Amino acid sequence: MDDHFDGVKVMVIDDSKTIRRTSETLLSKAGCEVITATDGFDALAKIADSQPSIIFVDIMMPRLDGYQTCALIKNNSAFQSTTVIMLSSKDGLFDRAKGRIVGSDQYLTKPFSKDELLSAIKDHLKDE
Repeated sequence: MDDHFDGVKVMVIDDSKTIRRTSETLLSKAGCEVITATDGFDALAKIADSQPSIIFVDIMMPRLDGYQTCALIKNNSAFQSTTVIMLSSKDGLFDRAKGRIVGSDQYLTKPFSKDELLSAIKDHLKDE
C-alpha cells in the first residue's frame, strides 16, 4: 500500500509523546503536514490556525478528554465537517458508541499500525 497524501493537514491530539512522535513520523513520510497537540485545550487553540482536514484524538487525556474535545470541534460550525478519528487503548462497544454520539467519524484502537492510520486517512479523503 503505497499511499501518498501530499499536503493533507492532519492533527494528532495525544498526551503521549511517543504516540505523537510515532504518528508524526508515519504521517510525514506519507506526505502529510502534521500538527500535534498535547491535549484538547492545546488542540482547540491550534485548530483555527492550522485548519486540519483530519483530526486524530486520543480518548484518555487529562483536563479535556477525547469525547469532550470531539464534541467541541463538532459543535463549531467552522469545523463540524472536519473528520475526527478517536484513538483508544480500549476496543469497547461502549467507547465506540460514545464516540459516535459526540460526532466522531471513526475509531482506531491503539496500538494502531501504519496501514490502519493511512487507510483511515484514505477512506476519509475519498468521501470529500
